[in-house]
Amino acid sequence: MPNESLYIRRSRSYSADFAAANPEAFKAFGAFNAAVFADRELSLRVKELIAVAVAHITGCPYCIEAHVRKAKAAGVDAAELFEASAVAAAVSAHSSFYNGLHALNAYEDSRREELYIRADLERIGRLEDEAPEAYTAFFEYVEGALRPVRLTLKEKLLIAAASAHVTGSAYSIEIFAARLRDAGASLAEAAEAVLSATALAAGGVLAHRVHTIAAYGRE
Repeated sequence: MPNESLYIRRSRSYSADFAAANPEAFKAFGAFNAAVFADRELSLRVKELIAVAVAHITGCPYCIEAHVRKAKAAGVDAAELFEASAVAAAVSAHSSFYNGLHALNAYEDSRREELYIRADLERIGRLEDEAPEAYTAFFEYVEGALRPVRLTLKEKLLIAAASAHVTGSAYSIEIFAARLRDAGASLAEAAEAVLSATALAAGGVLAHRVHTIAAYGRE
């Protein structure tokens, strides 16, 4: 069997091959995606920054390529793109780190039925008690990624709050949404950020249709 890459750039669009199977759903997704990326409360530039960040979390190479090009066309430079990617990486780490609260409960043999209890956020210092150097290094890393350089703090928190919805961590959503509110973002802006992440997560799944079509075409 030849060593064929599954991530080869195709010479033609595969949309028509799948769209014929369910044209109404494809049309609906296209309309949703167009509505999400329209200039509204957030500019297209900010939405494309969110898109690139989320694509780094989902790992979709098609989405990274497409939205880097769109972000560039919207006036985003390379430094801003890499800052957005760094925020996405920090949010992924943040969600993993805060799962330590579940680990702590399990280690202490907690038998509670509830998960993601908001009051447990106050127990995060217990992790510092057990591993102070790692604890300090982690928060320095996250705050470093959020520090304004080319992007503003508000822009970075929009990216962070949106990215947290992709990781699915209720703790990270709680923390970054509250910080976004305190940075002066409106609920409408937060909603558009979340919808941008939603479109990217769904679009990443749809982008991989090329593999299904290719698989169906093999003998």
